[in-house]
Amino acid sequence: MSTIVFRGNDRIKTLSPQDRGLMYGDGLFETLRASRGDLPWWPAHWRRLQSGAGRLGLALPDEGMIHAAAQELLDARPQVLKIILTRGESGRGYLPVAGPATCILSTYPLPPRMAEPLRLHWCTTPIAQQPALAGMKHLNRLENVLARRECADTGHDEGLMRDGDGHVVCATAANVFVHAGGQWHTPDLSQCGIAGIARGKLLAMREDVRIGPLTRAQVENADAVFLCNAVRGIMEVRRIGTVPINGHAALDALQQRFLDAHPFFADE
Repeated sequence: MSTIVFRGNDRIKTLSPQDRGLMYGDGLFETLRASRGDLPWWPAHWRRLQSGAGRLGLALPDEGMIHAAAQELLDARPQVLKIILTRGESGRGYLPVAGPATCILSTYPLPPRMAEPLRLHWCTTPIAQQPALAGMKHLNRLENVLARRECADTGHDEGLMRDGDGHVVCATAANVFVHAGGQWHTPDLSQCGIAGIARGKLLAMREDVRIGPLTRAQVENADAVFLCNAVRGIMEVRRIGTVPINGHAALDALQQRFLDAHPFFADE
C-alpha cells in the first residue's frame, strides 16, 4: 500500500489523532478501480465526493491536485485507489471547527476475481434510515462492519442488509439488482444506503429499471440477482441463504453490455 496525505493543499507525513475522521467518522470516501495507470470513472467519483462534501459542509480540495497525486500512486497494474476526505483537525466536541480538510489517498491490490457466483447471507444487522446521510459514502460504516462479520462467521461471500421496515437496501459493500416479472428492480436509497457509481452507470444504461421497495420474498423469488460496485463491477448471485437463484438470459445480456461499455472490468 502507498499513501499520500494532505492537510488543505499541503502534504503531510502523518495523520493527527485529533482528526475528526478518526474521532467521529466526520468525512467521506471513494473507492475507484484503476486500469493501466488510469481512473476511468474518476469524473463520476469526484462528482459524488463533491456532492457529499457540499451536503456535509466539508472543504473540498482542488481536484487537479488530488488527481495528480493519485496518478503518482498508480502503476500499470489493475489497482484500487481509495480517497478519504475528512473535516480535518479539531479539539474534543461534536461542533465542527473551520479549518483545512484532510485528504488521504491510498492504493491497494485489486481483489481476486470471484471464481463462482456469490452465496449471500441474510444479515440480521439492520441499516438505519437517515435521509440526511442517504446516498452518501460517508465514513460511518459500523453497521456494514457488523454485517460483514456475520457473513464471515456463517461462511458466506456477502450479505444483504435491510432497513428497520424489512426492506432490502444493499449488500454490505455493493448495491443489489433483481430481475422479476420481466423487469429489473433496485432498491430506493432515499432513506439510507449508498448510491453506488456502478449502480448509477447501470441505471443510465437501462432506463427501465424500477426503483422502489424490495422485500425478502421478492428477492428470493427473482429470476436473477446480482450485486455491483465500482471495484468488481457486476457479481452474479446464485444462492441467498438456503434459496437457490437460477441464472437468466437477461443477466447474461446486461453483463455483456456492461463489459462492452466498461472493458477495464475484464482486466486481471
